[in-house]
Amino acid sequence: MGNSALKAHLETAQKTGVFQLTGKGLTEFPEDLQKLASNLRTIDLSNNKIELLPPLIGKFSFLKSLALNNNKLTALPEELCKLKKLETLHLNGNHLRQLPAAFGQLSALKTLSLSGNQLRTVPTQLSGLRHLDVVDLSKNQIQNVPDTVGELQAIELNLNQNQISQISVQISHCPRLKVLRLEENCLELSMLPQSILSDSQISLLAVEGNLFEIKKLRELEGYDKYMERFTATKKKFA
Repeated sequence: MGNSALKAHLETAQKTGVFQLTGKGLTEFPEDLQKLASNLRTIDLSNNKIELLPPLIGKFSFLKSLALNNNKLTALPEELCKLKKLETLHLNGNHLRQLPAAFGQLSALKTLSLSGNQLRTVPTQLSGLRHLDVVDLSKNQIQNVPDTVGELQAIELNLNQNQISQISVQISHCPRLKVLRLEENCLELSMLPQSILSDSQISLLAVEGNLFEIKKLRELEGYDKYMERFTATKKKFA
């Protein structure tokens, strides 16, 4: 990746507000991007080999979308949490084990993708995000879903392909949660809170590939109530 090529990309980005440089084998975040800190709305550096997101990311105060899928990130800087306008954050396919403590300050965040990382639990910081719509935590190493999940504002939560064997009953209190994906985990039927069926907003529950037969789900108390929500939602989108 020569300097002239980067320069051309920077010039385009200055006009469009979009900087996209994917699959170029970059090993670090281009420092020259700083010059455009007030221009950029979108940065996409997916499919590179970036190991570190520098603290200067905090300067991109108008950034709405940041994508760093399939890089080599093991941690995120606290400065990332200064991005008050950030709505979309895609970090699939990295080596992240946790989120920065101040992550809950990303107050505009709507979509968060962390599929294919090394998270061991549902980050408690997510509960503070009021505008969150979609959270993808699939393909991590999550073993349990803690009580703090009850405050999650997301509409869709994807926990497919983890190692979940325990779920807090608080998940049925999520005020906006409509879609809950729990496919290919380690759930026994007895560990699935019945209140998800009888007493929640959830209208799509995907639990294939766990330690019970799907037809057993139909025998649980509250299944009829869940089916009412499921059918009503289907009609709405039909």
